[in-house]
Amino acid sequence: MADGRFDVIIVGGGVMGCSSAWHLMTRAPDLKVAVIERDPTYAHASTPRSAGGVRQQFSIAENIEMSQYGLGFYQAFGDHMAIDGDKPDVGLRQQGYLFLIGDQSRETALAVNALQRDLGAKNELLEPDAIKQRFPSLHVGDVALGSFGPEDGWMDPHAILQGFRKKAGALGANHITGSVDSITCADGRATGVVLGDGSRVDGDHIVCAAGAWSAALLRTASVDVPVDPVRRMVFYFEIREELEPLPLLIDMTGFYFRPEGRGYICGKSNPAEPAGDNFEVDHTWFETEIWPAMAERCPPFEALKVMNAWAGLYDVNRLDENMIIGPWPDGPANLYVLCGFSGHGLQQAPAAGRAIAELVLDGGYVSLDLSRLGCARVKTGEPFREAAIV
Repeated sequence: MADGRFDVIIVGGGVMGCSSAWHLMTRAPDLKVAVIERDPTYAHASTPRSAGGVRQQFSIAENIEMSQYGLGFYQAFGDHMAIDGDKPDVGLRQQGYLFLIGDQSRETALAVNALQRDLGAKNELLEPDAIKQRFPSLHVGDVALGSFGPEDGWMDPHAILQGFRKKAGALGANHITGSVDSITCADGRATGVVLGDGSRVDGDHIVCAAGAWSAALLRTASVDVPVDPVRRMVFYFEIREELEPLPLLIDMTGFYFRPEGRGYICGKSNPAEPAGDNFEVDHTWFETEIWPAMAERCPPFEALKVMNAWAGLYDVNRLDENMIIGPWPDGPANLYVLCGFSGHGLQQAPAAGRAIAELVLDGGYVSLDLSRLGCARVKTGEPFREAAIV
């Protein structure tokens, strides 16, 4: 049983929930914060199953600026999360992201690059010859441009999650193990949550950061978000050749790959993937949809061996694949939605946690206005599109 009263209850102890707790406790050390997580082993959590990327290559300003804050935050993560001099290492490798662009997207790429650079990103547009010179293993005969982010890279998602979780606890956040069945409301306000064992936890502010499982929980408070759990698979493979240092490459056909240890990881989203808690790996998807295209792009990948594979869940926002944050219009003002990141949550977790802290403590955004990513567009069904979804 877990009963009590808190200033803030955060449902979901993944990277979003723990980032929110850290930002709250850092700003208001006397705040009583509870982070409720149903599985502290994180066996099926989305965070540690992700590819761990961080990039400034987005098409809308909010996403660019959130990832810029996230990149700087992760560069100093060890200092932020140090406990008694012990600094976690998230293994940040800024080896770059390379988006390959076809003729039909050339003009869009020019405009997006201009926006990114106006916001301070050092992203470059490369002609095919320049791509080939920098990355000779790649076939670029069908490429019009490459968008290369030299500051982009990838990290260890598990280390990030544990760093946030442990530091938030050290600052005074209460970690509660339990499955939240419902959010309770009265007189137009959220009042707390009910756990699966029947216990109740009361709070002045409720944050739903339950990721892929957010929609069902929010419906108990009459909040309807179009967020589904959708499987995404990652394959780890090795080859015999030693290639030049490659970036995280995102191909025009939708697949991606990046170096990992002695080999590489890769994946590709399936637009027809049904919603559901599916953690099975479909090796046929790799063999028919990923491998042939990947070997065409990088011929040394024709001879490879898959060594491992796993699946995790995206919390896909069916409206526009962008995050949903903030209170629901005409709903409880003290209930905050934080979900729908659709695969780019890890890199945006620092900025999202900071935003939740501002909503709770300041009553609105201070550092970065995320109003266009709020719940109003969801209720009216007006998408706010991001072009660079992977």
